[in-house]
Amino acid sequence: MYAIADLAARQTLRPSRGLIPTPDGEQLYYEDMGDGPTLLFVHGWAMNTEFWERQTADLVRQGHRCVAYDQRGCGRSSPAAAGHDLDGLADDLATVIERLGLDRVTLVAHSMGACQVARYLSRYGAERVAGAILVAGTAPGLFPDPASRTEPLAAQVTMMMADRPAYVATMAEPFFAPEQVSPHVVAWGTGLVLRATLHAAIEHTRTNINADVRADMAAFTCPTLIIHGSADQSCPPERSAELAHAMIPGSELLVYEGASHALPLTRGEQLVADIARFVRR
Repeated sequence: MYAIADLAARQTLRPSRGLIPTPDGEQLYYEDMGDGPTLLFVHGWAMNTEFWERQTADLVRQGHRCVAYDQRGCGRSSPAAAGHDLDGLADDLATVIERLGLDRVTLVAHSMGACQVARYLSRYGAERVAGAILVAGTAPGLFPDPASRTEPLAAQVTMMMADRPAYVATMAEPFFAPEQVSPHVVAWGTGLVLRATLHAAIEHTRTNINADVRADMAAFTCPTLIIHGSADQSCPPERSAELAHAMIPGSELLVYEGASHALPLTRGEQLVADIARFVRR
């Protein structure tokens, strides 16, 4: 249970939400709450701002400003026929930072969002970034050999085109495993994914599988925290977090023993504590 904040503290919780126009005419839905050190949350494949609700609710009450937005084609952002590649998604991140006037911001990215942050830093630099937190991130890329990408991409696109709800339900198992969550959490999480357009889900899958940001990793010149589950079945740490840690000088790697890919949902309290500690460093 949250302690009841005093009036002065509650007055700082000024919910703000709206749509940010992009240069190519799309609209990105965002939420902006609280005051204090700024955190910008970047979700992964086909999710949306609600994926981070435990983290933003806690951190706002702890005295942080929390901003989250829906990737194009996801949640309440516009559908978008194009711009789903890493360059386009990095440009969207830059647009959010610029339009909201964010500075000294800590970027918190989950899964594919880690590759997006790498590309953003490579394209725009870290001048406005205080730090980066990669949560179960896929960077530097799960399929470094281009020849290994064709088969999984074709299979996943075929399954989505045939029966997307069934495909998402199948993907939920490795997303949460081996951790136990209620069927209500699973239903809620899969529901978030199904709010993305089919086109966006397919294009984000293409981006996720084709992502190779090895050349971008040198752009992590800001303090970086890498958090990963030891039992992540969707993104094994030896193919992602361990490589990222080796490629980012001075980075900190935290491994949650027995944890899955769904850290914001399964290790919410622990994740909030580690985010807050990193921001206070």
